[in-house]
Amino acid sequence: MTQKLLAGTQAPDFALLDSNGHKVSLSDYRGRNVIVYFYPQASTPGCTTEACDFRDSLASLQGSGYDVIGISPDSPEKIAGFVDEFSLTFPLLSDEDHAVALAYGAWGEKLVDGEVVDGLVRSTVVVNGEGNVVLTQYQVKAQGHVAELKAELGL
Repeated sequence: MTQKLLAGTQAPDFALLDSNGHKVSLSDYRGRNVIVYFYPQASTPGCTTEACDFRDSLASLQGSGYDVIGISPDSPEKIAGFVDEFSLTFPLLSDEDHAVALAYGAWGEKLVDGEVVDGLVRSTVVVNGEGNVVLTQYQVKAQGHVAELKAELGL
């Protein structure tokens, strides 16, 4: 696993394409809290569960002052299909070379079907309005993740 981010450190900035081909940067969110979550692959059961959970909780999260961004190694085109199919209402970004996942500690060894492989590790990093990491969660489970995150944030 790559180096995990620690609370209190500066979150690495990034600029990635969203499902519409528009560039989105972490710096676009200065002054706002943002939940950056990393998911392995669009339209798979776990990633769909997690994305729909964020979608269904978005109003509550935004009402508490948190925006949401999802990042995966999928292409913008694949992400666009995912967004359309499940009516996802927050930015999903393409990190095809997984450079951002590496910078955030969300890329590394994981166990898949009993085999150790390199890939995206389901992770969440919460960044405050100054760009500092306030919370990290690595190797999270898709089911119930948003509820656990909200509880940890005191929401």
